[in-house]
Amino acid sequence: DLKRDIKDTLKMLRMDAPHNCVLLPETPSYKGMLEKLRDCVTYGEIDRQALVEMLKKRLRLSTNERIDENSLKTIAGHNSHEEFADALLSGKVRLSDIKKLQPIFRLTSPSKGFKSTKSHYPEGDLGYRGNDINNLLGRMI
Repeated sequence: DLKRDIKDTLKMLRMDAPHNCVLLPETPSYKGMLEKLRDCVTYGEIDRQALVEMLKKRLRLSTNERIDENSLKTIAGHNSHEEFADALLSGKVRLSDIKKLQPIFRLTSPSKGFKSTKSHYPEGDLGYRGNDINNLLGRMI
């Protein structure tokens, strides 16, 4: 029961399924999109450690197969998940630029569940949560 513009914004960000995670550059247009979605998603700044864990456990080829470090070197040109995470965080590369990789991470429901999907952070799980997003990601990886 979402408004059409909210559904369209979710689709533009490739977040059309629950528990999808997308990496976005910090630009005014993306910030505006996230602000529009603050009542249906949670977001924040990912740190290097959480990104490396997500790459190791949740990075998939477009055929939905897991990717190891040998394949990563062939496909993305990076020797390790750590090196690839650094390139992603610095903005040198984007997941959507590498056609053989899925541009999203499919996560599981968080261990110990959500607080509330109707309230905003810190009372609930919606909206901007800054660096605390890394705790939630750790529970969902």
